[in-house]
Amino acid sequence: MLLTRDEERNLPRALTSLPRGVKILVVDAYSGDHTVQFARASGAEVLQREWTDFLDARRFAAGRVTTPWTLMVDADEALDDVLREAIVSAPDNLDGYVVRRTTYFCGRPMRLWRDEPLLRLFRTGRARLETRPVTASDAPLHEAWVCDGESAALPGTLLHFSYPDIATYRAKYDHYTSMEAARLTSTPAKALRVYAVSLVRAAWLLFARGAILDGPRGWYVAVRSAFYPAVVNVKALLR
Repeated sequence: MLLTRDEERNLPRALTSLPRGVKILVVDAYSGDHTVQFARASGAEVLQREWTDFLDARRFAAGRVTTPWTLMVDADEALDDVLREAIVSAPDNLDGYVVRRTTYFCGRPMRLWRDEPLLRLFRTGRARLETRPVTASDAPLHEAWVCDGESAALPGTLLHFSYPDIATYRAKYDHYTSMEAARLTSTPAKALRVYAVSLVRAAWLLFARGAILDGPRGWYVAVRSAFYPAVVNVKALLR
């Protein structure tokens, strides 16, 4: 299943990476481009509904899956050849499978975002969706599927092309930090503590996680990622 809204740039890549012959469900938030046409041309079933938030939309989509197994892929993601074959041949005796995702920034894979473990293939109805905001906010962001049954890891990589340029990254960063700040209560003392922790985290991401080896792109992402909680707290104070 996939969620879409104006994804004509990404959707064809995602659809062509899926195993041949799988049933595809696309839940579209009334795209204004050719997203729906691309989806239907691929043979996907398309449902349209007004956009609410990621948590609600994913739960809606999951409730419309009629196949024994659910594979959740975002429109800006794609399966590599190894992962695609692993999904097809995965044993049927488990409840879920974890894939490893690598995110690209400005066309390059980032060490900081490499091999992120995500539950994406699971027996339909046997997984639940939880939100995991970076801060103590209860914003419906950063959703993750959780399976209580037995699961295993699949080989291969889920490729994530979320940030084709810096402008896209900044727009998402600003949007997400504002969403978390809108549902967070902060104080000057708390914001100062979070800022201090962010300094330590920036150093850890740069050196322990290897972001420094990715050059200026890696430095930029590491620092922005480290200070994400601090930005949320400052926005919460100023709202």
